[in-house]
Amino acid sequence: MELIYLDNAATSLNKPQCVIDAVVDAMKKFGNSGRSACSQSLNASRVIYEAREKIASLFGLDKASNVVFTSGATESLNIAINGLLNKGDHVITTDLEHNSVLRPLYALTKIGVEVSYVHADSSGNVNYDDFSKLIKPNTKAIITTHASNLTGNVLDISRIGALAYEHNLIYIVDASQTAGAFPINMSEMNIDVLVFTGHKSLLGPQGTGGLCVKEGIDIKPFKRGGSGVQSYLEDHPSEMPTKLEAGTLNGHGIAGLLAAITYINEVGISTIQNKEKALVTRFLDGISSIDGIKVYGDFGKEHAPIVALNWRDMDSTSLADELMEDFGIATRPGAHCAPRMHKALGTVDQGVVRFSFGYGNTFEEVDKAVNALKEICR
Repeated sequence: MELIYLDNAATSLNKPQCVIDAVVDAMKKFGNSGRSACSQSLNASRVIYEAREKIASLFGLDKASNVVFTSGATESLNIAINGLLNKGDHVITTDLEHNSVLRPLYALTKIGVEVSYVHADSSGNVNYDDFSKLIKPNTKAIITTHASNLTGNVLDISRIGALAYEHNLIYIVDASQTAGAFPINMSEMNIDVLVFTGHKSLLGPQGTGGLCVKEGIDIKPFKRGGSGVQSYLEDHPSEMPTKLEAGTLNGHGIAGLLAAITYINEVGISTIQNKEKALVTRFLDGISSIDGIKVYGDFGKEHAPIVALNWRDMDSTSLADELMEDFGIATRPGAHCAPRMHKALGTVDQGVVRFSFGYGNTFEEVDKAVNALKEICR
């Protein structure tokens, strides 16, 4: 039975061949960037620098040196949140957030950081007026996802960014579900810190990601150590990106990420977005006649290629197991590291089954998934 992979919101599976080739080539040729003048070290440095330039260009960031590489969005969010917020600060976030935002914030409340939440309704939508209502004299930042990893609902980050700019607040955006599949321009959208992960819609390897930091935003280092420069300083170097990149970078993974971004630029984000939207539309049309299916989220607005659903009172894990064992269809059931969103949807006990589509999926795979659901629910 051939696998039909519909869990791209967790990680994209069908990487372009150029990404695989780039990682393999780097494994053969790369030394440690910035640690030697040998050709192997210089090879790594050149690729990493080119990757910074392409990422800065992709996201509308003025300075490539302000692209910081990490192991992924979780590390990036921890760096940004812990590096910007202090005791007495107030931050606004939403019910749509992943635990990679929520848990660092919960921890900071124990040292005196205040957190307010813009609540979501039963469709996963927020009232944008609530952001301005929550602003206080000590508000320092707004942190939001770009798209919910559970419902796929997309937030209007341009609107939120304009509000943050108007009130001189730092705006941090978690683009884990949209980087590579949606157009993002930090300058035009008034985003101060953009967090991305490489292994989802950017089609790169796991263990890659980072944050793009607008000039003038001062983030304290999350870790300190070897940097390859200014080794006699007791303090970690303060120049970007070294300031936030202690230790050896994942050069092999970054080489794959560079190849992935090159591929995305060649295909075009609009082409990727249109195909993924068409896959979702076909899937929704196909399951619309199934009695007892409940779909979560608001598909009347801009939407990520995610469909979260349940069938009657069947446990989401049981439904996902049947899809995998009987039909070879990989989905993701359960809580999806999004506890506040499940509370808003009323799905804490049942969870949901998440179908998430990617550019590598086909319409034939969508049809097979629809037929599998029909068979199970018959």
